[in-house]
Amino acid sequence: MFSLKGGVGKTTAAVNLAYAAATAGARRTLLWDLDAQGAASFILGADAPGETRARRLLAPDSRLLDAVRQTAVPGLHLLAADKSLRHLERQLADECGPLMLRRLLAEIAAHYDRVLLDCPPGFSALAEQIFRAADLIVEPMPPAPLAERAHDMLVEHLAKHHKGAPPLLPVFSMLDRRRNLHMAAIEAWPERLALPYASAVERMAHERKALGALAPGSAAAHAFIELWAATERRLVA
Repeated sequence: MFSLKGGVGKTTAAVNLAYAAATAGARRTLLWDLDAQGAASFILGADAPGETRARRLLAPDSRLLDAVRQTAVPGLHLLAADKSLRHLERQLADECGPLMLRRLLAEIAAHYDRVLLDCPPGFSALAEQIFRAADLIVEPMPPAPLAERAHDMLVEHLAKHHKGAPPLLPVFSMLDRRRNLHMAAIEAWPERLALPYASAVERMAHERKALGALAPGSAAAHAFIELWAATERRLVA
């Protein structure tokens, strides 16, 4: 889950997509929270970083599986974030090779069917590692001109520096059908999935639950199941 912009609903999408993969998809699923804010970790029940500081998980001698936590959702595991990730960029520059993240993910591939990375926004050394390691980038973006501009910048960067890989799956987030600007975007890109704005999304952090557990019959929860299905189609194509 990646976006150049912050505040686009990326963590909401990450948590709910991971929940859908583990429940509707019955996939052995790991969500790796790489954002120092740790919002995904908090929603999934992680209150403290534990013995292993999150930044150390990208060290050459790290043992990822030792830091994995079982969440309250059967089949969904978590690698939690903490504030140490604020210094991750320096570590990546000083200690880690450009393919470190890819190598670490390869080490745990046998234990999971799907690994989701909730990534901080913006171009960075970590973003470059993600671009080299990911099979697919799911890009949440509000139906707005600045979000579309950020999408175009990401497409251009991947084409110039990564030969167009990994593929992108842009998804409209926080859609409000009462807003003319949002509806115009839907008409311009009808092929994109749309994740609706919902009051239940705001309750996720309070209840510390994904939408599938909090409001399983809601339109928003069903939209994330559709997103999971679309993601699966792209991964197996």
